[in-house]
Amino acid sequence: MLFYGKTDVGRKRAVNQDNFVIRKYADDVLFAVVCDGMGGANGGNVASAIASDTFREQLDAAEREHPSFFGIPGIDILDVLSAAATDANRAVYRTALDDPELEGMGTTLVGCVLVGTNLYVVNVGDSRLYAVRDGEIEQISHDHSYVQYLVDTGKMTPEEARYSRNRNIITRAVGTEKTVGADLFSETAAPGSFVVLCSDGLTNHVEPFEIRDRLLNSEEMSAEELQRACEDLIALANERGGTDNITVVVLMI
Repeated sequence: MLFYGKTDVGRKRAVNQDNFVIRKYADDVLFAVVCDGMGGANGGNVASAIASDTFREQLDAAEREHPSFFGIPGIDILDVLSAAATDANRAVYRTALDDPELEGMGTTLVGCVLVGTNLYVVNVGDSRLYAVRDGEIEQISHDHSYVQYLVDTGKMTPEEARYSRNRNIITRAVGTEKTVGADLFSETAAPGSFVVLCSDGLTNHVEPFEIRDRLLNSEEMSAEELQRACEDLIALANERGGTDNITVVVLMI
């Protein structure tokens, strides 16, 4: 398994409010999370840092309590991810309550555990997780955004949503309310597949097929080439405006 992640402030923002974590628990077990904060110059950065750290801490605690628990039959990894998202929401929400300057802060969250070829995903907000497999790219996470709601209800086409001025309005976030509902997914992917986690600073400027093509254009993917691929995707988003912070994490099975 190979992995690499990078975050960039972009061309228009003074502060990077994105955070990410990658953790390798075993030879065939990877964990990753990406958070994109919101809520003022300080609030967004605080929210995404608290959420990503709390989420990681809960996964680490589960691993310490039950070593290699990800491979134990009967352990529901989706339940673990759901509980970690709940803890992250509680931590951000309580911090905002204690500091008036952070009132209303929140963050997106998309996280996954990859166990061999089994992929387990949780998401809140519009940061995304894609699977690149069999020469195609598929969005596994589901955007919690206003335009996605309009698409889901048949009031807007996906193409209209892509260019809507309201595309950055999210309908669900970690930490803005006392409780939050997270979406959960499980998938399988063959060796040689990729898992991509990213903030909307990437997807606002780079099409899914461009992500796929950059990852599949190497005859043999090495750690160095994976790093170059992530850096190239960030550079492309910046070339097209870099209007937001940009984070890309790629896991290779």
